Amino acid sequence: MTREPVERFGVSINQRLLRRFDKVLREKGYGNRSEAIRDLIRDYLVEEEWRSSKAEVVGCAVLVYDHHVHGISERLTETQHRYRNIVSSMHVHLDEENCLEVLVIRGVADEVKRITDALISARGVKHGKLVMSGKVE
Repeated sequence: MTREPVERFGVSINQRLLRRFDKVLREKGYGNRSEAIRDLIRDYLVEEEWRSSKAEVVGCAVLVYDHHVHGISERLTETQHRYRNIVSSMHVHLDEENCLEVLVIRGVADEVKRITDALISARGVKHGKLVMSGKVE
């Protein structure tokens, strides 16, 4: 793997904002500002990619549901089988009542959102969230 050339640039920022930023960097364990700024830029680029309904993306649907609700497991499994976009899943028993399902979904941004919405809106799902990611250079 060849490394790309690094470009250096300056940023003007007021001292108060910079102090707050540095505090967060220390709390998160960043060694320097450059890596934190690169992460912020990558995150911004992923968000922009998801705004394009035609962009190929990958995301994780995270669901917590009450497995005592009649038919919920079957509905979630049926939804997973209906879409070829779901490339992986993990199921965790949290306690006597709750299960956690994590699904990796790949496809066009709008389609991934639509699949996730169908899963989250299922009766018995207590909480659901789509964690968006994508290819970042």
